[in-house]
Amino acid sequence: MELHRLDRPRRTRPVRPARPVAAALALTAAFAVLAGLGAAAPATAQGRGKGPLPAITPVAETATLFDDEEGGNANADDPAIWRNSADPDRSLVIATAKEGGLRAYDLGARQVQALPAPSGPGPEDAPGRFNNVDLVHTMRLSTGRADLAVVTDRGNDRLRFYRIDRDRPGGPLTDVTAPAVPPVFSASQEEINDQRTAYGLATWTDRATGRTHALVSRRHETRVALLELTASPGGTVGYRLVRTLDLPSSFRLPNGTSWTPCGEPGERPQVEGMVVDPANGTLYAGQEDVGIWRMRADLTSAPVLVDRVREYGVPAVYDEETEECAPGADPGFGGRRLSADVEGLTIVDTGDGDGHLMVSSQGDDTFAFYDREREDGHEYEGGVRITARSRHLDGSEECDGAAALNQPLGRAFPRGLLVVQDGHDSPEDGPRTATGFKFVDLGEVLDALDD
Repeated sequence: MELHRLDRPRRTRPVRPARPVAAALALTAAFAVLAGLGAAAPATAQGRGKGPLPAITPVAETATLFDDEEGGNANADDPAIWRNSADPDRSLVIATAKEGGLRAYDLGARQVQALPAPSGPGPEDAPGRFNNVDLVHTMRLSTGRADLAVVTDRGNDRLRFYRIDRDRPGGPLTDVTAPAVPPVFSASQEEINDQRTAYGLATWTDRATGRTHALVSRRHETRVALLELTASPGGTVGYRLVRTLDLPSSFRLPNGTSWTPCGEPGERPQVEGMVVDPANGTLYAGQEDVGIWRMRADLTSAPVLVDRVREYGVPAVYDEETEECAPGADPGFGGRRLSADVEGLTIVDTGDGDGHLMVSSQGDDTFAFYDREREDGHEYEGGVRITARSRHLDGSEECDGAAALNQPLGRAFPRGLLVVQDGHDSPEDGPRTATGFKFVDLGEVLDALDD
């Protein structure tokens, strides 16, 4: 495997059935996981409207990132929104650019800092590679309390931590990762080189104990790990493994057959998009070719499949020559709101425990919203598209990551901010692979859902 080109360019596909399959389920988690599957009945979520989804246009966008040597091998992936409570106008969007490292943007989508992803001890041409980012607010360090940006360092199978200080000369982000942090999943450098490493990410502070955690998924596997973050000497941050849980890689369908998502040999249906609802400590995890799972953030409950992708249950055969899955007849067991892949998940808090779980439906370039309350079964509340505002400010396609904050962010976003990744930016600089982030008025999105 060539570590300097870990992702193939996206390919056009007639139907998106899924990635691979291996019918292994960790024995320690098997009973708890399968208990939440039930009969795998079709999703019952209903939308309020039957017409076309409303179109929302962005207010601003970041400069295009190019995934080639000339552009620094930067590929926009996942954003997080940090609110400066002392001066909301000076809030930040912190985002990953894969081999391009970590970026910080102001509310006008202007870059204020770029940090490289550190190379690992593997082959000489192995680059650093960041995947997802989330925030921790006011964690107690040995040098005092601090806000942190937490990043999955996919190239090295580790978490990295960056202290946020908006007034720091040279940029607001400072690396405070403890020097001896261990790999999250890998037992050897050989495993790290194979890149089954730390991938998706969600942070969570347990209100009962005050302890801060990170939930991390493993690339090309179904495993999710719970890590407790720890204060280390010199104001640095480390972590320790608490437990892991494996989601299924094969599923029993209502017609009595077994289905496994199709994909490259040896790869299981992975999780990337994750978010924890801070109000009740519920983790939502997007298994890309399957659907949305709900479970306790401490990984001690049986996962429940909240909704499925449309392609759920569709048989398919992997073609090594085309590197595509050729789908068969749809048996009709999938959901109606999401098209694989399920990607960026974020909580939109509208107060008093109300609000939405927002999910990126990457396969059809839409965003689905589910009621945040569990008592009603997470009813589907509607959806939106992020479309072009002008020839120079396009929308969002094949969105990998999203973040929402329903708090005033100064004059730029008094009704909150939604940031979404755009997997197909449209610059005038030619046909190179181009990505970026779009900044959207969250108030406009909520208005559209209420109409």
